[in-house]
Amino acid sequence: MPNLPDTARMPQPPARDWTIIALMLMLAALVVASFATLPLKWRDFFTLDAITSAGELLAGFAPPETATPFLVKTAWATLETMSMSALGTLLAVIGGLALSLPASGRLGRAPRALVRAVLNVLRSIPELVWAAILLIAAGLGPFGGTLALAAHTAGVLGRLFADALENAAPGPEQALRTNGASAAAAFFYATLPQTLPQMLSYTLYRWENNIRAAAILGVVGAGGLGQMLKYHLSLFQMQQAATVILAMLVLVAVVDAASYALRRALTR
Repeated sequence: MPNLPDTARMPQPPARDWTIIALMLMLAALVVASFATLPLKWRDFFTLDAITSAGELLAGFAPPETATPFLVKTAWATLETMSMSALGTLLAVIGGLALSLPASGRLGRAPRALVRAVLNVLRSIPELVWAAILLIAAGLGPFGGTLALAAHTAGVLGRLFADALENAAPGPEQALRTNGASAAAAFFYATLPQTLPQMLSYTLYRWENNIRAAAILGVVGAGGLGQMLKYHLSLFQMQQAATVILAMLVLVAVVDAASYALRRALTR
């Protein structure tokens, strides 16, 4: 072989992506500007008065309330929070699936752009804002909170489901269409089975988030553990509030463990 010059033998270094570097510099400048503009008083957190006040507040939570009537009431509120999250997630799955079909471009470009704009609106409004709006129409209680969870989660799941459908391999569906299958049959037998495990994983993950959100929505009057927590904290009944907080922690831990086990089973 002829001797090649060193420049021909050595691989060329990759070109620098100045876009990423500029983006990182902008983020660093934003962080510095945030610390410079906010009146953060770090020393106030470590004064003797602050430490004493925090200690007195935490001491007021012990011991948690363990009276049987109150534990029964907390159990019912826990069940109500669980029901809100489960029903809200179920409604969101139905709505997300219905919106994901046009959002994935299966019905054309114009419906895709319109439905994706709707999904952006649904998921850009937080659950607390949805709850504040829907509680006016539906009244206080878990019904408005359930609708708030469903509205926000439908926007999130609809976008995720649409992306999953767009990224599915088109070959199996095209093969069925070539052999005479209808569009609906080709979708249900070829594309949907590809994306179903991913959709189930997304659904379980959002259910975990909705458990936490349902506990918070009670603060604005949507029922469940959050409403109990707001009530007892407003009356400075710290021991009862401690029991409600422990119930929240146990509920979130149980749902996280169950969701993790289900997602592991789906990926095997």
